[in-house]
Amino acid sequence: MYIVAIAWIYVVFMMSITEESVVAGVMTLALYGILPLTIILYIMGTPQRKRRRAAQAAAEAQQMASSDLLVDRSGSDANMSTTPIAAVAAPTEHGTPAQLPPRS
Repeated sequence: MYIVAIAWIYVVFMMSITEESVVAGVMTLALYGILPLTIILYIMGTPQRKRRRAAQAAAEAQQMASSDLLVDRSGSDANMSTTPIAAVAAPTEHGTPAQLPPRS
């Protein structure tokens, strides 16, 4: 894909240096070469960007899945509290946190 782009830039460059004025040469280079080439390369690169984005999302999902497995591989939840979250920080009528229920 890039060899075609390089060849096209070469052809447009040769066209632009044969123009009668510098302004016409710059306009030829910009309007026949750089502008269309950037659009075409952007459009042709879209599938590659999609694949890269999908691969990155898959890698992040795999990393999240592996980090979830690393948290507790033993299968026991001995470190897990069975106390509801609302009971941990429930305010009393005086504004102080409620007494925590005893752990079993």
